[in-house]
Amino acid sequence: MDLRKLKKLIELVEEYNITELEITEGEEKVRISKSVTLMQSTSAVVPQYSSAVTERPPAASDNEADASDSSALPEGHVVKSPMVGTFYRASAPGAKPFVEIGQFVKTGDTLCIIEAMKLLNEIEADCDGKIKAILPENGQPVEYGEPLFVIE
Repeated sequence: MDLRKLKKLIELVEEYNITELEITEGEEKVRISKSVTLMQSTSAVVPQYSSAVTERPPAASDNEADASDSSALPEGHVVKSPMVGTFYRASAPGAKPFVEIGQFVKTGDTLCIIEAMKLLNEIEADCDGKIKAILPENGQPVEYGEPLFVIE
């Protein structure tokens, strides 16, 4: 393969941030791969959380904990997280939140975004009503089935 072609391929790999490129022309085969340092990939993947983790007292059974969690919620329809991920109130940092407490929503209105595995999933209202409570903080990790909103 021509040296100019190789240089051009290397430039393309760098310009478009490609980690690996393999080209076959007839019987010639060229493979260009760029090594990624562990520090770069780790810092991009590991999320930073600022919330504190608290443990449940050993005397509380699962049923008692569920009962205390549900009694702490305001009355109304509870919208729960359909997945594990990170809760975001707005589409971008600094953007206006999708909903505020006291706002009326209709079925299908976007309430928040949950980021899971680099995918942004819009969570929609499953009933009409007024937002009574927004339970998680912006940027907080949420679990499957965790209450997110209370709609009355």
